Amino acid sequence: MEVQYWDRERETMDRESLEKLQLERLQATVEQALKTVFYKRRLGKIGITSGRDIASLQDIEKIPFTTKNDLREAYPDKLLAVDRDEVVRLHTSSGTTGTPTVIYHTQHDLDSWTDLTARGVTATGATRADVFQNMMTYGLFTGGLGLHYAAERIGMIVIPSSSGNTPRQMKLMRDFQTSVIHATPSYILHIHAKLAEEGYRVEDFNLKKAFIGAEAHSENTRKKIEGLFGMEVYNSYGMSEMNGPGVAFECVCKEDMHIWEDAYLVEMVRPKTADRVPDGEEGELVLTTLQREATPLLRYRSGDLTSLNAAPCACGRSHRRIKRIRGRADDMMIVNGVNMYPSTIESVIMSVPEVGTNYQICIEKQGSLDRLTVRTEIYSKMFTGDIKALEGLKTRIREKLKSAIIISPVVELHEPGALPTYEGKAVRVFDLRDKND
Repeated sequence: MEVQYWDRERETMDRESLEKLQLERLQATVEQALKTVFYKRRLGKIGITSGRDIASLQDIEKIPFTTKNDLREAYPDKLLAVDRDEVVRLHTSSGTTGTPTVIYHTQHDLDSWTDLTARGVTATGATRADVFQNMMTYGLFTGGLGLHYAAERIGMIVIPSSSGNTPRQMKLMRDFQTSVIHATPSYILHIHAKLAEEGYRVEDFNLKKAFIGAEAHSENTRKKIEGLFGMEVYNSYGMSEMNGPGVAFECVCKEDMHIWEDAYLVEMVRPKTADRVPDGEEGELVLTTLQREATPLLRYRSGDLTSLNAAPCACGRSHRRIKRIRGRADDMMIVNGVNMYPSTIESVIMSVPEVGTNYQICIEKQGSLDRLTVRTEIYSKMFTGDIKALEGLKTRIREKLKSAIIISPVVELHEPGALPTYEGKAVRVFDLRDKND
C-alpha cells in the first residue's frame, strides 16, 4: 500500500500536539466570533467576552449550539466577522424553503479550504499525473468549486464539465482519458446505464478513481459502482456551513473518513438530548471551525448521523475518522410505528445483483395504515417473459427488506430508464401521506 501525504506534518501530528493546536485555534476562533453581531450577543449572555474565557477544549460545552435556523436568522451578515472589503466569495444555500444560509470567505479561508481538500484527494493516491473530470454542479453549491481548486493546486489537468449533458461527459472521459471523476453516486450509476445507448463501453475509458459525495449512500452502492466500472471509489464528506467538500475524506485504506481535526473541532451528541456520546457510538455530528476568518461557527449541529473511529489507521494519519453518514437525524421515516432510514433500504436493494442503478421509496396511506412501496429498476436481461423469475426476484427482495426493516414492503420491478434520473442530488423518498389525508 503506497501512502501519500499533502501535509505530512499536520496529518500525522501526535494527539497531544494536535489538541494543543486545537485549543489555540479554538481560543482564536471564539475571539473572531465575538466580532460578529450574532455571537457577540449570544456569548455575552453567558459571560464569554474573550477567547481567554476558554481555558480547555472541554470549555466548548459552555457555548450553546449553533443551528441552521440560527444561520437563517443571522442572514445576511450578522455572522460576518470581517470587513466586507476582506470578503472575496460567498456561498448560500438554495433558499427554496425560505431564507437561505450564507457563508462568507476571505482569501485565507479559500486557501485553507483548498489545502484541506487537497489533503483528502492526495490521501486516495491521486497525483498531478491524473486527469480530473468534475461532474458536480458549480455555482452557489460548494461541491464543484471545492474539488476543482484542490485538483488544480495538486497539479492535475482539470475538466470543469459540471453536471448534466451525459453524452458530452462520456466524450470528454474518452477523448481526454479522464482518470479521476467527482460526482454523486446516483449520477455515476446513471452514466453506466447510458453507456451502451451512446455507443461506449467501460473499456473505452481510463477511469481509475471516483470521489462520491453530496448524497448519503451505502457501502453496497460503492461496491456496485466499483464493480461496474472497475475503479476505486472513495467516500468524502462536506457541507457548505463547514466550507463544502473536504471536511473528511477516505484514504487508500477505505476504512472510514479522516476528519481534519486541526481545522474542525469534532463532537458527537445524541440528536434528542444533545448529550455527548463516546467514540464508536452513533450520534449527530457537531463541528466548530478552527481556522476560518469570515464566518466562524461554534458548535454547529450538522444533523448528520455517524460515529467516531479513534483507532489508529494503517495510513499513519492521526486524525480521527467518521463512519459513512447513515442519514440525517430528520431523515428517519416512521412507517406503521417502525423507525427506519432510507440508507438501510438502499443497502439491501443494492446488494441484489439483478437490481439496476435506480430506485424510489414511496410511502402512502392505505386506510388507517401506511403503505411502503420500493420501486427499483432491474437489468434488461431479466425481462425475458419469464414471469416466474420476476416474481421470485420480487419475493427475494421483499424478504431481504423485511429482515432489515421489520415490515414487509410492496416491491415493484421496472425496466432500465423507467424511473426518473437526476443529474444533481437524487430524490429517492416520496412521502405522500399528507397528500392522501
